[in-house]
Amino acid sequence: MFERASAWVNRNLPKREDLEHSRWVGPLARRHELWRFTRRSVPRGVAAGLLVGIFALIPGVQMIGAALLCVPSRGNIPIAALMTFLSNPATTPLILLAAAWVGNWFGFKADLSTLQALFNSGASLGDWTRWFVSDAAPAVLFGLAVIAVVTASIGYLLAKLFWAWWIGRKRRLMIETMRNR
Repeated sequence: MFERASAWVNRNLPKREDLEHSRWVGPLARRHELWRFTRRSVPRGVAAGLLVGIFALIPGVQMIGAALLCVPSRGNIPIAALMTFLSNPATTPLILLAAAWVGNWFGFKADLSTLQALFNSGASLGDWTRWFVSDAAPAVLFGLAVIAVVTASIGYLLAKLFWAWWIGRKRRLMIETMRNR
């Protein structure tokens, strides 16, 4: 499964060398450490992508923000960009509902019944904006920040554990291959 996913990514995503000639992405593409898959850069990229992807919730801003956050943290940009897809049109309502609940739990005030009514009625963007600008904004923003930090931390730890497992598996296979020769 990982081989098929890796092959698809290699076929469809632009290469770093292709991006070096871009006016906007070129300066980031020339920094090779931001594109390498190492035991340190991958978990940092996972954390950056989850942090920005959950907190921003605006599709174009998510990838740009995750890439920019990878620069000072030396995270992997492709992984960070992929992790922003955790928040998508299917998961965004759940994230917003959880953020409002977390904000309420910490003492802020967001009317969850109005939120559920907006979901059920298929409300317009104007209705959502009016609800958000009311007294719900502090609760939702604080909840988004908490959820983003917790998710990024868990993602970082899981990526480190997965990386250690993956490398250990590769080493065991290599040792078995050498013994069988």
